[in-house]
Amino acid sequence: MTKAQAAKIERLTRKNDPDATKENILKIATEEFVAAGFSGARVDEIAERTKTSKRMIYYYFGSKEGLYLAVLEQAYTKIRTLESELDLENMPPVQAMAQLIASTFDHDDQNPDFVRLVSIENIHRAEHMKRSVVLSQMNIAVIDIITDILERGYADGSFVRRVDPVDLHMMISAQCFFRVSNRHTFGAIFERDLSSEALKKRHKSLIVDAILAFLRHPSFEMI
Repeated sequence: MTKAQAAKIERLTRKNDPDATKENILKIATEEFVAAGFSGARVDEIAERTKTSKRMIYYYFGSKEGLYLAVLEQAYTKIRTLESELDLENMPPVQAMAQLIASTFDHDDQNPDFVRLVSIENIHRAEHMKRSVVLSQMNIAVIDIITDILERGYADGSFVRRVDPVDLHMMISAQCFFRVSNRHTFGAIFERDLSSEALKKRHKSLIVDAILAFLRHPSFEMI
């Protein structure tokens, strides 16, 4: 098969399967934004790597910012979907909370690109994210999940400390996020390989135990 014939087949495939084309663009765009940030990533480079065109990318996503938001939305959709599929509502509250924390830990550990994208958006002070209705609505789901677990835990006495669900979500995210976002600097300073399986297992247990202990112990205001 000649290069011209191969190129023709690729063009026909893209035309007949736009969903696959969009998915491939998102995959490559994710790699570009992770590597170069929003400002440094180039749509021309994404078009070249996906064998599409800048015009086609703008047709699907509207603009560079539209493509970047689509990448962010896909990344957040992955973790929110994962949480919704854990069947937490049918677990006892302590088990459900432990499973949610462990799942967050595993997701962040296995998806460093997600951590990098969130860090990049924080550099931009969430100016892009604030324009996404999808992201603002999507992330309400995890707060509903945490609220349900907490209320069931208060009802059966498993949890004692009253805590705002958003604050608890921040605690869980912070603990799991930090060891990925700072693994290189933290590892260099303390000569620890945070990617080692032994450390990952220990850290996961530490984070789950610490947050469950926090919920089971009254606050200083209650003592």
